[in-house]
Amino acid sequence: QVQVVESGGGLVQPGGSLRLSCAASGIIFRLDTMGWYRQAPGKQRELVATIERSGSTNYADSVKGRFTISRDNAKNTMYLQMNSLKPEDTAVYYCHAVSAPYAYWGQGTQVTVSS
Repeated sequence: QVQVVESGGGLVQPGGSLRLSCAASGIIFRLDTMGWYRQAPGKQRELVATIERSGSTNYADSVKGRFTISRDNAKNTMYLQMNSLKPEDTAVYYCHAVSAPYAYWGQGTQVTVSS
């Protein structure tokens, strides 16, 4: 069984920064695509960013230039550095990990951007 756990959320003022972490544990042969998604109240879950095992990345237009996704394959860990945070970034952020043919979601971590 694979577990995926996020950490690093919290309350931050507009313009501030946070770093989210996602750690996968359990019997893992190999993690392929990993990604961050978020869901704001009353809205659908949306893609924030993804990263392939090779390091290739993809970002939602709304976070390009402000967020940076990275991963450490040896540690089965992924990160999301979030800078210049805006109130509209407020959401529960979820980690998603693919270990073909299976996919796993974390429980989510709350990020609140407010003054």
